[in-house]
Amino acid sequence: MWQPSVIDGLQFARGAETLAGSLDLLHLHRLAEMQCAAEGLSYELRGKTDAEGRSWLDISVSGTLTLTCQRCLGPLVFPLALRSELLLATSEREIEAADDDVDRVLAGKAMDVCELVEDELILALPLVPRHEQCSETQEGAGDRPAVAKLKRIQ
Repeated sequence: MWQPSVIDGLQFARGAETLAGSLDLLHLHRLAEMQCAAEGLSYELRGKTDAEGRSWLDISVSGTLTLTCQRCLGPLVFPLALRSELLLATSEREIEAADDDVDRVLAGKAMDVCELVEDELILALPLVPRHEQCSETQEGAGDRPAVAKLKRIQ
């Protein structure tokens, strides 16, 4: 049974808590709007603190997304095995003032785990998904036949 999870980010990190589960597109609305299909997406969220007392969230996601190839418009299988570390910031000002390459997220008392995972998934997607080389079958599934018909009509 699906139970949406909301965490208190700082408490979760300081308590070194762990949360794991699986997701489907019912819970990943933005990916669904992007016309992605998902299979077997599992995640793990771990809280931790470092030697400096800073709070972190580690997000791991594995599974498979099916995207649309922008060359042939056929399905493109995109395997996932991502891991992200997010430093929890206590204010927007802290995020804006940062001058390093550390990924930060605003800590909150009600952080939606699905949104956190979905954010990382979206960031992991290629800007222009496409096959290394589209096969003739895949090319035939796209808009090329329509273009050929238009050329014949003219």
